[in-house]
Amino acid sequence: MQETTSRVPLSFEFFPPKTPEGVEKLRLVRQQLYALKPEFCSVTFGAGGSTQEGTFNTVRDILAEGVSAASHFSCVGATRATVRTQLATLKAMGVTRLVALRGDLPSGYGAGGEFHYASDLVAFIRAETGEDFHIEVAAYPEVHPQAKSPASDLQAFAAKVKAGANSAITQYFYNADAYFRFVEEVDALGLNIPVVPGIMPITSSTQLMRFSDACGAEIPRWIRLRLQSFGDDVASIKAFGLEVVTDLCEQLRAGGAPGLHFYSMNQSVATLEICRKLGL
Repeated sequence: MQETTSRVPLSFEFFPPKTPEGVEKLRLVRQQLYALKPEFCSVTFGAGGSTQEGTFNTVRDILAEGVSAASHFSCVGATRATVRTQLATLKAMGVTRLVALRGDLPSGYGAGGEFHYASDLVAFIRAETGEDFHIEVAAYPEVHPQAKSPASDLQAFAAKVKAGANSAITQYFYNADAYFRFVEEVDALGLNIPVVPGIMPITSSTQLMRFSDACGAEIPRWIRLRLQSFGDDVASIKAFGLEVVTDLCEQLRAGGAPGLHFYSMNQSVATLEICRKLGL
């Protein structure tokens, strides 16, 4: 069967559940999202590797369900020895894709560890494992909140690509222009890798504001004001969020984005509705 030209590769991010109920709930969510035939599903890694066991268990479950799983891999506080061990574990599990990140420092945590930047981690993984893993890295169309300048942020991204990254997933954003401009700048540097936009469905305004303040993602003023105007009207927030994010995805797809990576927040409804509206 020929796929329509509108089909774009999809992928989903999950976080490791903390309770047996959470594990069961995520299992059901995954089964619903698998109907969209994702290219892979990624699983986050807590600050300083704090959720490593949960991350690896969730990755195992996804692989057992017959879907490609990518483990997030952060290098904050890591040593070459610990990374080497984790890589061997993942390889033995059948993982072929990693999302290599510097990661956030846990609160009250010094900047220990043998890796200072994600590019150091990417270079080490390549040196240790050759081409065994497809390596994803993070990209920031609206500039990393800790970057000294947009130019230095772009150089940091270039360093990750030159160290051996295969593709990138962006922080979420609601301004398609920021994404397209970033991709143009990446292309101008001759960095020939796909940059897949990260998509955050809008289902709760308080949660969205909290996340965005923490990670430096810009919520355009018109979206912020509209969300505030809905107050506690959850149905209106969800309907508006669905419209805004579907429209964003349409713009990205029309502009040639190489895929869509959904930050699922371990929920399926919003992502399924967006993809249904997109005809995916």
